[in-house]
Amino acid sequence: MSVPTSQGPLPLRLDRAKAPCTIQSFLHLARHRFYDRTVCHRLTAYPTLKVLQCGDPTDTGEGGPGYEYKDELPVDLPPAPSDPTGTRRLYGRGLLAMANAGPNTNGSQFFVVYGNSALRPNYTVFGTVGAAGLKTLDKIAAGGIEPTTQDPAPVDGTPVLRTELLSVRPSCRP
Repeated sequence: MSVPTSQGPLPLRLDRAKAPCTIQSFLHLARHRFYDRTVCHRLTAYPTLKVLQCGDPTDTGEGGPGYEYKDELPVDLPPAPSDPTGTRRLYGRGLLAMANAGPNTNGSQFFVVYGNSALRPNYTVFGTVGAAGLKTLDKIAAGGIEPTTQDPAPVDGTPVLRTELLSVRPSCRP
């Protein structure tokens, strides 16, 4: 599925085998134009977390579709090399995963990984981003994060390059 954004293309490959309920929800929302004209509201640049978060119709990090569904947690992610405890997994560059507010709180928000990230395996992986999308993500990440009065050099916040999902439409084959 190709997702045009205001910063460039974001081609997504959805993996129904890994997360059938997540794919069903994502496609349902896309068919009903839920994601159209929404803004990717969060960019992180921590050494162990490099993601762009999208899918919130309120652009606040608090919005969703009005329902939640169960996690379909990954079981095949390798251990994160930077984690000596072995509790974190490598969410590699190019993964597409659901954002959540705790167990079984998936809704509409998702994140795309632009740089290898070490996370507890608490986030449903449901696809990948194609090569053109990685270039788009690199552009957005290079633009940086909006400074605030409290933090002139933040590592988490609103992307400087406003990124709007222009149209999210399912293709014939997810």
